[in-house]
Amino acid sequence: MVEALTASSPASSPSLVHLGWSDFFADQLELGEASLIPTRIAMVHRDRLSGLSQAGQTDLTLAPQATTGDYAVGDWVLVEPHDQLVKRRLTRKTVLERRTQGGRVPQLAAANVDTLFIVTSCNADFNIARLERYLALANEAGTTPVILLTKADTAEDAEAYQRQAAALQRGLTAVTLNPRIAGAATALAAWCGAGHTVALIGSSGVGKSTLVNTLAGSARQSPQQTGAVREHDDKGRHTTTARSLHAIAGGGWVIDTPGMRTLQVSDVGYGIDTLFAEITELAPLCKFRDCTHVHEPGCAVQAAIKAGTLDPERLARWRKLSGENQHNTPVRTGPRGAKSSAGRGKRR
Repeated sequence: MVEALTASSPASSPSLVHLGWSDFFADQLELGEASLIPTRIAMVHRDRLSGLSQAGQTDLTLAPQATTGDYAVGDWVLVEPHDQLVKRRLTRKTVLERRTQGGRVPQLAAANVDTLFIVTSCNADFNIARLERYLALANEAGTTPVILLTKADTAEDAEAYQRQAAALQRGLTAVTLNPRIAGAATALAAWCGAGHTVALIGSSGVGKSTLVNTLAGSARQSPQQTGAVREHDDKGRHTTTARSLHAIAGGGWVIDTPGMRTLQVSDVGYGIDTLFAEITELAPLCKFRDCTHVHEPGCAVQAAIKAGTLDPERLARWRKLSGENQHNTPVRTGPRGAKSSAGRGKRR
C-alpha cells in the first residue's frame, strides 16, 4: 500500500500546494521551524504512520509519549529531516470524527477534507435517516457534503432517489453515477481539483472502494479490494479496513474509510441545526423559548406543519436525532463549572 501511494502520485516531487497545503497551515508556522518538513499523513497504521512530503513517501517516527490514535489521515505535521520524527501536528482545518458505542473519546476518520462524498445506492441501502446522520457529521466537521447514488441502472426510477437525497438539506447536491466507469471521475471533477481533498463515507458494498479505484486511475498499482454484494439484501462485506490517502488522477486526493452501517451522533449540534435549517429558523418564532414543538401554544413549528409547509416526518426525525445527540454528548465544563459546548468545525 505504501508503494501504491508513492506510485500513484501525479508527480515524483509534488508541490506542497498540490498535497493540499494552503495559507491556513502556512500561517501556523513559528520561528525556528524553517528546517522542519511539512508532511501530510497518508496512512495511519496500528503502530506507525506514513506520510507524503515534497520528497515523496516516508515512514514517520513518533515521540515516546505519542500514539497513532492522535493522528488522522489527512493531517499536516512538521517533521525533523534527519530522523523523520514528528515534532508537531498543525491545527486541522476540518476533522471528521465519530463516537462509537461505549467509546470515551471520538474516533478520528479523516482530517482537512474539503468535500465529503456520502455514498449510497438506489436499492435497499438507501436510508433517509442514515443519510441525515452522515450529513450532520459533515456539517459539524465543516466539510461540503455531496451525496453519490450508485447502482442507478438497477432502479426503476433513479431520479426519484436523487430527488429524495437532494431534498434532505438546502443547497445539497446529489449525483447518480456508475463508479466502475471512467465517466464517474468526470462527473466528480468539480470537487477533485488539484490540491483538493475528498473523503468517501457510507455503508459497505455501495461502491466506495470501486470509486476510489476509478478516481485514482490507471496509475495506481495496488487498487482497493472490492467485494461482492449479497443478493437478498444488497449489502456487502467490509472490503476497506483502514483509512488511506490516494492521489486522484486529476490532481486531488481521496480518503477511503471503512464501511459504517450504524453511526451514533454525538456533539453535532451545529450539524443538526444546519441539516434541519427550516426547523432551526422557525424555533425563535415560537411563543416559548424552550418550546419542544409538540403541544405548546404559539408554536411556529407546529403552525408550519398545519399549514403544510413542513413535513411532520421531518420534524419527527429532527426530534429523534436531536434527542440522541443531547443524550450522547458529554457535558463540558468551563470556568467555575459553567457548561459549554463546541461549535462548528472542531479545529484541533
